Amino acid sequence: MFARTERLLLRPGWVEDAPELARAIGEEGIVRNLAGAPWPYSVEDARVFLTCERDPLLPSFLVSLRTRAAPRVIGAAGIARRDDNALELGYWIARPYWGLGFATEAVRAVVSIARATGLVAITAGHFHDNPASGRVLQKTGFRATGAIAKRFSLARGADAPCVLYELAESGGGDVECATDLEAAMRWQTCDICEEIRREEIRLIAA
Repeated sequence: MFARTERLLLRPGWVEDAPELARAIGEEGIVRNLAGAPWPYSVEDARVFLTCERDPLLPSFLVSLRTRAAPRVIGAAGIARRDDNALELGYWIARPYWGLGFATEAVRAVVSIARATGLVAITAGHFHDNPASGRVLQKTGFRATGAIAKRFSLARGADAPCVLYELAESGGGDVECATDLEAAMRWQTCDICEEIRREEIRLIAA
């Protein structure tokens, strides 16, 4: 499962990405806006995240900035199933890339795949003190439900108020991404993903 947008490559994460992932997410200002990420965030935490079992029908990506060399990991985006079985969007972008539209671009790609693969009733949320995340959700087809719930943040070590959203049946503007939808129904074993993986490892080692 993968997607390419104008500026980004969204692809599965591999254990080789652990050091780069830990560097990208390694600021308290990022991690405290997430529910399940610890602080401090170590390379071992990244390895655990990258090797945990995932539903093969749910998009789950590292977000990389496309460059002429190996793409640079700048975030993550995907859909996971909560303990109550609800589908929930999650995403983050590294601080140097805030305010450049990368979160919106990545989320639009995830929403495009979700719609194309028949995923429905997708929820999202942001902690009340992170309104910028709400603006991303509003631009990508989500609408506030009017509800605020307490959600535990592992990095904060406490509950915090979370503004809840749901994906509208339509809307969110034009989705500027190109996806291989046949590959999107598979997980990490498609030839294109393996080709991308081999090329990135080659460039990193060069």
